[in-house]
Amino acid sequence: MDSVLKATHELLRSSGLSGISVDEISRRSGVAKTTIYRHWPSRSALVLDACAHMASPLGAPDTGSLRGDLLALASEIARQLQTESWASIAPSVMDAAEHDQDIAHVQALQHNALLAPFRTVLERAKERGEQSLPESAEIVASILGPLFYRRWMSREQIDGAFVERVVDRALG
Repeated sequence: MDSVLKATHELLRSSGLSGISVDEISRRSGVAKTTIYRHWPSRSALVLDACAHMASPLGAPDTGSLRGDLLALASEIARQLQTESWASIAPSVMDAAEHDQDIAHVQALQHNALLAPFRTVLERAKERGEQSLPESAEIVASILGPLFYRRWMSREQIDGAFVERVVDRALG
């Protein structure tokens, strides 16, 4: 079924979520629609699976310090934001989530997967008594917000120095 996921991913990248149909995936992959529906009960389930395979899931680094862990996470997200897949697919999924409950579910799962390693490193920092921290959600938003803004709004470069400044501001 790799050919189906590959075709789905290619369609996502080239034409966004609106360009995805099981008919077109079947045509591109050479896999019959009935076979596709046996593995994925809906287009949304197929999109979810394709998105899950889009990038390696982020792991929770353990550098020994909260700053180091957050810097490692933010640097990896910055790298992924600059790949063609993220640049074209993520906005399409976010837009479609506004109008389609199934896609909203896909987007929520992606969001939770993105947040999971942040929660882990923040919890570890609390357990170490490393420092008094603001609300975890605020720290994550303070890191992701500027990265996403630069990628999709200002289109400025996301370099290592910028990522370090973002993490340091988030930590106060």
